[in-house]
Amino acid sequence: MNRPSLASALLPPLVAAVALLALWQFASTTGLVPADMLPSPTRILESGHEQRDALWRNTVPTLLATLVGFALSVSVAFLTASLLDFSPLLRRALLPLLIVSQTLPLIALAPLVVLWFGFGLLPKILLVAFVTFFPMVVGFMRGFASAEPEAEHLLRSMGAKRLTVFHMIRLPASIPSFFSSLRISITYAVVGAIFAEYAGAVTGLGVYMQSAKHVFRTDLVLAAVLVSTLLTLALYGTVALIERVCVPWLRIEQGHDLRTKREVRA
Repeated sequence: MNRPSLASALLPPLVAAVALLALWQFASTTGLVPADMLPSPTRILESGHEQRDALWRNTVPTLLATLVGFALSVSVAFLTASLLDFSPLLRRALLPLLIVSQTLPLIALAPLVVLWFGFGLLPKILLVAFVTFFPMVVGFMRGFASAEPEAEHLLRSMGAKRLTVFHMIRLPASIPSFFSSLRISITYAVVGAIFAEYAGAVTGLGVYMQSAKHVFRTDLVLAAVLVSTLLTLALYGTVALIERVCVPWLRIEQGHDLRTKREVRA
């Protein structure tokens, strides 16, 4: 059996989204829900179009903080996971601390980072890196651990050093897990940047949402939410596209596994 087409995969969520939007529009325009409490989708789009210049000016710093913070997170996560992979002692010492770091409430950490580093771009970058760092480390470590032991033993029997084994076996084995973590982490990155702006910033979507909330413009708040959602989807799609280009064999293997399961069921 052939794999489902892109259209058949996208059709069900699109139908569900259209139905939800239609229900939302009906509830708002007929007065079932007060329009000031929940503006209709058409009103949100109209308000967003009217404020498109302001939304764009505040989207740029959020996107910049997201990209720079995410790049920092990936770089530091790779170095950290590599060190933990090379040193079991270091792994036993630091991995529990990394797990504990995820219990720190972001709502309490964000104001402290703003107090320490000011209201500029740096605190937003650091918070984005903090939010996305742990999933990336776990992804790299799981990827390193998925390497074939037989291939490692073969290289070692040929006199290869540990760094060579890491470069030729363990690092390539981590790529699928790395991209899985990348897709998960990128969805947190925009949220982390906006949350940092809520804690303290000069510009950004978080600042724009706060300003709109203070003047009771729910439509503008939801317009900014729509922009952040589209931004997240665009970044997620970019990561998925990069994965398809850089790891084409993974998609082929997944398709083969899917066909095999269907043949077994048939």
